[in-house]
Amino acid sequence: MSFYDSFEKFADKIAFLDDRGQCITYGQLKEFSNSFGGKLKQRTLVFCLCENSLGSAAGYLSFLRNRVVPLMIDRKIDTGLFDHLMEVYRPEWLYFPADMEAQMKERITGYQEVHREYEYILASLPGCEEDAQAAGCGLYDELGLLLTTSGSTGSPKLVRQSYRNIQSNAEAIAAYLELDDTERPVSTLPMNYTYGLSVINSHVQVGATILLTDKTMAMKQFWDFMINEKATSFPGVPFTYELLKKVHFFRMKLPDLRYMTQAGGKLSPELHREFAEWCQENGKKFIVMYGQTEATARMGYLPAGDSIRKYGSMGKEIPGGTFTLVDVDGSEIMEPEKVGELVYKGDNVTLGYAQCREDLAKGDERGGVLVTGDMAKRDEEGYYYIVGRKKRFLKIFGNRVNLDEIDRLIKTRFEGIDCASAGVDDRMTTFITDESKIAEVRRYLAATTHLSESAFDVRYLAEIPKNESGKTLYKELPR
Repeated sequence: MSFYDSFEKFADKIAFLDDRGQCITYGQLKEFSNSFGGKLKQRTLVFCLCENSLGSAAGYLSFLRNRVVPLMIDRKIDTGLFDHLMEVYRPEWLYFPADMEAQMKERITGYQEVHREYEYILASLPGCEEDAQAAGCGLYDELGLLLTTSGSTGSPKLVRQSYRNIQSNAEAIAAYLELDDTERPVSTLPMNYTYGLSVINSHVQVGATILLTDKTMAMKQFWDFMINEKATSFPGVPFTYELLKKVHFFRMKLPDLRYMTQAGGKLSPELHREFAEWCQENGKKFIVMYGQTEATARMGYLPAGDSIRKYGSMGKEIPGGTFTLVDVDGSEIMEPEKVGELVYKGDNVTLGYAQCREDLAKGDERGGVLVTGDMAKRDEEGYYYIVGRKKRFLKIFGNRVNLDEIDRLIKTRFEGIDCASAGVDDRMTTFITDESKIAEVRRYLAATTHLSESAFDVRYLAEIPKNESGKTLYKELPR
């Protein structure tokens, strides 16, 4: 069943409810989408400046249903990057929050308002369609959605997702999470992030009610909204769970919460175990997942029943997908506990990248196979463990050092410290957020790795740079 079928099947049910008490039903989504369909031309490009709101969600689903291709962009995007994307991709449409109207009129001349509803404006950009046609910049027929690559800041590089990618991943997620129309997930992640978008897709698939808020988990208003609206689940990245521990999550009373999911990077095994044990003791489910934007969203998951027994693992393949491990010469690794690069195959593997408007005409360049760039191992029962990124290893005095593991060790040993490691062979630089611990961290690294202290340069940094989904931006670390 396509998730657009929910518009009719659950017509009278609330699809989205925001933290101001405003809502939209599935039937109203269909009406909104039909209204859009009469004004939009199929196979054109729209820049969607998104937020966790009714207008943003309704617009996104309507663009997909009407075969208009949206590029999902954070409404708070850097103005320089936005202007660069506009120049490179030349969209025919803009869709933005109504409170940005004055800003848009200042920066973009000649746009024409086409539709205004749910505090969002749809505008056409005169001349853009003619320019695209003249340049032969058609869109590949199965191209459904564009997302910026994870962690990108100044790059116009996009991931091209097909309609099949989106639908297959929504179905797989709904299946392994056992979702139904009684679910009430609360948004904790932005819509321009593949993980946040997958929560919407998979829950619309089953006719659930999605609770929308831009409040963060560090704010009392978030928890008031979540508790008052009886949220049944929330998604989180590793940073989310580090924050939850700091705000004393384990003391909270959340009777309506059914499960929590984690993706967007490897959670430390220690935190994994803590949250899994709390969930088991309180009748909840903790489900660790694995994915990338290049695979639409999800590739692997660890069933809640294995969350303690296999803590630290990201589990097995999602329904319809397969994993293999390959060694440096490309041969498949069959034996357990041997590290290799993780390769995934499935219908959710995206079409490829785009770096300019002309690339949007390209077809499927991956053929359903994704070389993930993650190094992993598989145990005797077939459960996978991510050990780090292929590019996140250094050779120090001939010894292979996993930078992700170094960061995990520091965070575990020194509670309250955030850190990020980078460097070149024979010289690792680790940035920490507690200046008083520099010498102690350096000694700890030397003792733990059995290498000379001279290999480790530990420096103070007031804040580790992260993107909106909590991932460390290693390229923005001081050189």
